[in-house]
Amino acid sequence: MRTTDLAGLDWPALTRDLNDLGCALTPPILSPAECRELAALYDDPGRFRSTIDMARFRFGSGQYRYFDHPLPDPVARLREAFYPRLLPVARDWAAKLGWDAPWPDDLATWLDRCHRAGQTRPTPILLRYRAGDWNALHRDLYGELVFPLQVVIGLDAPGTDHTGGEFLLVEQRPRAQSRGTVTVLPQGHALIFTTRDRPVRSSRGWSAAPVRHGVSTVRSGIRHTLGLVFHDAT
Repeated sequence: MRTTDLAGLDWPALTRDLNDLGCALTPPILSPAECRELAALYDDPGRFRSTIDMARFRFGSGQYRYFDHPLPDPVARLREAFYPRLLPVARDWAAKLGWDAPWPDDLATWLDRCHRAGQTRPTPILLRYRAGDWNALHRDLYGELVFPLQVVIGLDAPGTDHTGGEFLLVEQRPRAQSRGTVTVLPQGHALIFTTRDRPVRSSRGWSAAPVRHGVSTVRSGIRHTLGLVFHDAT
């Protein structure tokens, strides 16, 4: 993966989708070979700081692992490449909602700010789902400092490596019933989505719509994804 790969994406169209839906699917940014290499890291426990059994914590069913420092080079480069592309959206959303926009121009400075606030644990995550596994609706916050967008990248091919396991996004609309969005995540494609809240038009201007995400039940096979969160954890 070359960081220049992201420069060729249609960022105005992706931004429109983020503003309209709270999520945006990119074209492929990783090759099948790169996806397989990342998925294979799951079987190297030394790469990770912790393993979470979702059923134990009533998060759903399945397992995921948080990478430890130092991050694998492709993971670190993807995180660094996405951050400046998502920063204008983050700042625009904060301005619409009248919120502070504490995010500096580069990821390293932002992560240093997280670390000085006690959020020192890396949050990039590798997830593995088998048949019958699923992920409950949730938000990845981890501390007081939060970046409002995050990314998940599909590492397996839907319909070939697994069936089911669609990505779910549910938005709590102001004074209305919730709206759900379902996305099939193709291999090598990235889905950018709302971490916590996003601005939506209301009779009073802009309102904050809380957003949660999850994964539907995997019906067969194995599903791996790479998750990129742009704030670290306490």
